Amino acid sequence: MAIRSVVCISLLILLCSTVIYGQLSSGFYNQSCPNVLSIVNSVVQQAIAQEKRMGASLLRLHFHDCFVNGCDGSVLLDDNSTFTGEKTAKPNNNSLRGFEVIDTIKSQLEAACSGVVSCADIAAIAARDSVVQLGGPSWTVLLGRRDSTTASLSAANNVIPPPTSNLSALVSSFGAVGLSQDDMVALSGSHTIGQARCTNFRNRIYNESSKDSTFASLIQSNCPVTGGDNNISSLDLLTPTVFDNNYYNNLKSQKGLLHSDQTLFNGSSTDSKVSFYATYPNAFFSDFAAAMVKMGNINPLTGNNGEIRKNCRKTN
Repeated sequence: MAIRSVVCISLLILLCSTVIYGQLSSGFYNQSCPNVLSIVNSVVQQAIAQEKRMGASLLRLHFHDCFVNGCDGSVLLDDNSTFTGEKTAKPNNNSLRGFEVIDTIKSQLEAACSGVVSCADIAAIAARDSVVQLGGPSWTVLLGRRDSTTASLSAANNVIPPPTSNLSALVSSFGAVGLSQDDMVALSGSHTIGQARCTNFRNRIYNESSKDSTFASLIQSNCPVTGGDNNISSLDLLTPTVFDNNYYNNLKSQKGLLHSDQTLFNGSSTDSKVSFYATYPNAFFSDFAAAMVKMGNINPLTGNNGEIRKNCRKTN
């Protein structure tokens, strides 16, 4: 009887320490691959130590995966004879990065626990670890996603909001995947890190009125009216590799690099939330973390759906 009580108490403790959201849970790999988190974190730390920008790239990779038919690792697939993948879609081509880091993580996980950890889960963990490594908040990554066996170029071209989006388009795009306007404002704060190409902000810095003139002149020096499409600029000039709330201060000063950034503070319904996050960084961190968990639960493949890829670039 005493032994049975101990077993019941142990099971209760295990259940209480495991966070469950929908069909995903934080302890999904506790038995099958107990070192998954430490393996991912180690590789992410090394990658960011070599190049700070990689943290933003890995975060963006997860975002672009989840927005296209759910968080299923489809963005990682190369083209094959059956389908054209998402890597050459307009929002991703010559822009999305970090695939080699995912490859390294997958290789190490296959050596530790072959055929167990999905590429979709690797992307989700790597995004969290990247934010933490750059000074941002942490959150409990829920796991148990499986990998898709196909990808959609057309969906990637149509559902990922472009940098020219106005507020109504952003609200619509995020709403289509179950994210609220407040989620959108919080997640947009990811632009406190990372860089963008001249082709994506040229019209903003030359033709829009809602911009700081000194800021625009500085950016124009590396983004000419013609040519230099692939020249890059930091989304946040002040602390470009630190995950903080300076993005929102930039918007209040009309220093948002992308049109889709500045539209959040332009006499609209999101102005108050931008001001709130600019004043209260801890509130931003908390809301960002919660929104990342919510985004990570967009239409995951679970159970017997999909597969666990052995190579994140191709189906089994």
